[in-house]
Amino acid sequence: MDNTRVFKMSFAGVYPHYIAKAEKKGRTKEEVHEIIFWLTGYNEQTLLQHLESKTNFEDFFAQAPQINPNASKITGVICGYRVEDMEDKLMQQIRYLDKLIDELAKGKAMEKILRQ
Repeated sequence: MDNTRVFKMSFAGVYPHYIAKAEKKGRTKEEVHEIIFWLTGYNEQTLLQHLESKTNFEDFFAQAPQINPNASKITGVICGYRVEDMEDKLMQQIRYLDKLIDELAKGKAMEKILRQ
């Protein structure tokens, strides 16, 4: 499967959808940020820089300070694919984020979402 189109999508273009999905279910922008920070190692300042510069997903994950070592504990199905079985590392990281946002929107506790 050719994932190039997804990789070149602007993270800033998808970010408002993450926020909207969470807020629609009574969760907060701050919780979405906590998930992003946990997964990527970014902080508020670096996240805002990426949003302002409209960084694509490929660069967003390539430049992440540190992908959380517990990210491998994220399992389940997203978009019809098991995240733990994805062979393309970048697509797996993108889907990890999707899965965590889904869990947030479904009301899961933050300590469970962040695999603590």
